[in-house]
Amino acid sequence: MIEAAMIWNEPNNKSHWDPEIDPDWRLFSEMAIAAGRAIKEVNPTLPRVLGGISPIDPGFIRNLKERGVLDHIDVVAVHGFPLDWNLWQIHEWPAKVDEIRAVTDKPIWVTEVGISTFGAEEVQAWGLNRTAELLIGHVPKIHWYSLYDLPRAWEATTRHREAEGSSYYRHFYMGLLREDGTPKPALKEYEKYAAEMGLCQWFHFEDHRLDDAVAWMKRLGVKYLRTGLSWADSFRPNALDWFDRQMEALADFDVTVTFCFTPEHRGIAPHHTSPPQVNEEFAEFCASMIRRYAPHDSASPNEKKVLEIL
Repeated sequence: MIEAAMIWNEPNNKSHWDPEIDPDWRLFSEMAIAAGRAIKEVNPTLPRVLGGISPIDPGFIRNLKERGVLDHIDVVAVHGFPLDWNLWQIHEWPAKVDEIRAVTDKPIWVTEVGISTFGAEEVQAWGLNRTAELLIGHVPKIHWYSLYDLPRAWEATTRHREAEGSSYYRHFYMGLLREDGTPKPALKEYEKYAAEMGLCQWFHFEDHRLDDAVAWMKRLGVKYLRTGLSWADSFRPNALDWFDRQMEALADFDVTVTFCFTPEHRGIAPHHTSPPQVNEEFAEFCASMIRRYAPHDSASPNEKKVLEIL
């Protein structure tokens, strides 16, 4: 079920980690090391993935390496959106991956790559094919973001809204399916690569799209998926019931599960991007989820294959 555990999401992006509280990422490093140790203690064979970085920044990886973080993870992940937000062109994907390879010998996974249909749906279809051409065979794991458009009634998880202007609304058009579940042209293109290019789909607490998402992924032939279990959500009533339902629904896929989002009452500041007051609390959340969904004696043949790649 779980093939890898990811520690946080986009830690060098202020939408997910507060640089005013932790400008040199010392606090993040201490938290990530605690989580890495805790996960390994529960399941020493499970690959630990550093939360996908966005932007792709070798200087950030060097900083974490100097702080000892890379001694407690097995994979470095990157995120890229060159047709929507990044200041580089889509054909630069291999070079961007190689920038990270130059500063670490860890495997590099692309755990979020996507193209919005904000401008035109045809752009997404073209960009998906070009992304597959550039990345399949260049990295061992690729997660396309995402299956569904973000519902317009929700808010995008970003603290860049004021700076983004109209680009903020691109967050709502990243899916291969529209909000109403109807396919976009890129869905048919994605089906050609589904066995080699997985998906990244975040499921909100008690997400109404879960069962339909599973049906679509099976229809498309998706083999692996990245999603998240929120530390903040773990304090909601019936949180474990929802986590159980989500993970049971995804049991037929190889899942990279991302642990992130600080509960407001457990952060240095009352926000999901805040470093925790006590690192061990986040580490124990990670350990408890691995203990529940990926105990050491449950290692699957696919997990063992991942370890062989590492």
